[in-house]
Amino acid sequence: PLLLYALNMGGRLLPVVVVCILTLLPHSLLGKPEEEGGAASSARLQRVKRGWVWNQFFVLEEYTGLDPLYIGKLHSDMDKGDGSIKYILNGEGAGTTFTIDDGTGDIHAIQRLDREVKAQYVLRAQARNRLTDRPLEPESQFIVKIQDINDNEPRFLDGPYQASVPEMSNIGTPVIQLTATDADDPAYGNSARVVYSILEGQPYFSVDAKTGVVRVSLADMDRETRENYTVVIQAKDMGGQLGGLAGTTTVNITLDDVNDNPPMFDQRLYQMSIPEVGPVGSVVGRIWARDRDVGVNAEMEYSIIDGDGRDTFDISTDPTNLFGIITVKRPLDFESKPSYTLKVEGANTHLDPALRHRGPFKDVTIVHVSVEDVDEPPLFDTPAYYVELSEDAEIGTVVKTVSARDPDAANNTVRYSIERSSDPEAFFYMEITSGALITVRSLDREEVGWHNITILAMEMSNPTQISSAQVAVRVLDVNDNPPSLTHYLEAYVCDSAKAGQLIQTVAAVDRDEPLAGQRFEFRLSPETVNNPNFTLRDNQDNTAGVLTRRGGWSQQDQTVFYLPIFISDGEQPVHTGTSTMTIRVCSCDHEGNVMSCNAEAYTLPASLSRGALIAILACIFVLLVMILLMLSLRTHRKKPFLCDEEENVHENIVRYDDEGGGEEDTEAFDIGAMWNPREAHHHPPGKVRQDMLPEIESLSRSRVRRSIRDVEALVLFPV
Repeated sequence: PLLLYALNMGGRLLPVVVVCILTLLPHSLLGKPEEEGGAASSARLQRVKRGWVWNQFFVLEEYTGLDPLYIGKLHSDMDKGDGSIKYILNGEGAGTTFTIDDGTGDIHAIQRLDREVKAQYVLRAQARNRLTDRPLEPESQFIVKIQDINDNEPRFLDGPYQASVPEMSNIGTPVIQLTATDADDPAYGNSARVVYSILEGQPYFSVDAKTGVVRVSLADMDRETRENYTVVIQAKDMGGQLGGLAGTTTVNITLDDVNDNPPMFDQRLYQMSIPEVGPVGSVVGRIWARDRDVGVNAEMEYSIIDGDGRDTFDISTDPTNLFGIITVKRPLDFESKPSYTLKVEGANTHLDPALRHRGPFKDVTIVHVSVEDVDEPPLFDTPAYYVELSEDAEIGTVVKTVSARDPDAANNTVRYSIERSSDPEAFFYMEITSGALITVRSLDREEVGWHNITILAMEMSNPTQISSAQVAVRVLDVNDNPPSLTHYLEAYVCDSAKAGQLIQTVAAVDRDEPLAGQRFEFRLSPETVNNPNFTLRDNQDNTAGVLTRRGGWSQQDQTVFYLPIFISDGEQPVHTGTSTMTIRVCSCDHEGNVMSCNAEAYTLPASLSRGALIAILACIFVLLVMILLMLSLRTHRKKPFLCDEEENVHENIVRYDDEGGGEEDTEAFDIGAMWNPREAHHHPPGKVRQDMLPEIESLSRSRVRRSIRDVEALVLFPV
């Protein structure tokens, strides 16, 4: 095939005519055609040549004509012009974007083409028999490329832009790089070749025409003079030639601060005052060294570099690092010094080495501080006093004399008193004019060992001016309490104890606290020195042991013993005391553990154990239950009142204790029962034998009484 290349003349692309001659494939690969005679079949099996011809390969985009845009022409060498061949077009856009005249093979575009939307279309063409619709040739593919025209202006996709550059920057310092995009084909002509220019922002900034880098074009731009700049940048295609399309954007440029300005105090002399009672750490005032810079470049550090108040006042920077705060470092006193002078320096903390030549970045000012006079309360010569006083001190003893004065120049008279809440029991008295603290009650270290007294001092001319001081009085110990036993006031001795056996170790306690420590001596009281039962052994370590002198202890003889113990302390004057220990005789097991200390337990036989006693009581209880059950059975068993043997009933004696009642006696006693005893159990209903009942009941009660007496005898005297 012969291919003609496109020629670029004056930036315009001429239509290119491409002629291709393609060889047809054998018809056997396309399927069998319809039968048209033997000769025709033979001719179709022969190798046939054919070729496609289309008159246009490139198509200009954005065609705006009213008629369809002619693209090209399809033609087969088998086409004789008789209309027997039909041309078919398939592929991208076939039928919607492109149409074909099936008779002539002319291809037209029926929609507006945009290269930026789709740059090329792939189509397939085929020639078919119009009558049989059989393909006469294989389907062939061709491409329609859309030729670009300059129909898109450059665009800044990220605009508008924000940028910053340090103030005082040198000329040529880059600020920001801008990039404009052009949707046109960069490989075809100059439609996408962009050139940058600045429309607004001169003479402060410039832009590189090729790269789009915005740079500083004016030296020593000062942020404190002007901080914000608006720059308009244009991008134009066609290399900036006339007729090219252009787009613009805005760049907002801010000058960043640098430390190029030294600080300066707004006053050369500051006047401040503070009351003399101002506590340490209280604020006197605030100063400020102004700096035209901002942020860290305006941060300050303050210091007192000279003056007579360097040791009395201090200065620090506030949390914003801008202001200097002057505070009290030491207590003030108007009477000693009424005013101070400070020389204060303020300096930047963040310096730029490149701008040191613009310094010095510090300034100095004078601060005059006046101390205001205040009516102050009396001042004690010391804030607290400590006194030691013996507990046997006499009433009226002077404990301590305190002193307070008026610190003001007036030097008013001072009066003293005790704060009652600090001495609620009124042990002390304060002499109002001299400041003497005096005892008015006897002291007892064992009751109150310390007295913390608050002394008040008040100005006579101004009672509101009151100050206080603490007097701590320690009461010293005197040996004035006798010793006594601690907790061991009761003990026991086992009935099996031998002579010389230790039954208890005792200790003593003394409320006094001698400096050399406690030292106690133990012995039996004089009246019990020859005690035949117990003795006392002093262990020489402030304890003593109680020991037995004999064996053979028995509760039947004596259950409780009382042992007086005599105790003396070792401090002068010596005090003694006597404590009585109660000792009980108890029954113990073989390991010495107490089993019982009650005398009643020993009325039982000595050889009778607790288990045996329980068993005996259980047997007695069972026996008692059996006896009661037998008595109950005998009571309910039916018995005759008289014997079955024939006896002369006239010889029976009937005991009748009631007085005569006439007819009632006759009715109450049936004489016929004496002749026929069996009728006594068969009396008519409603008639009761009153004469028999008392005898039967008394008989039953006498039997029960005898049974109970037998059981009681068995319990008291077991077999």
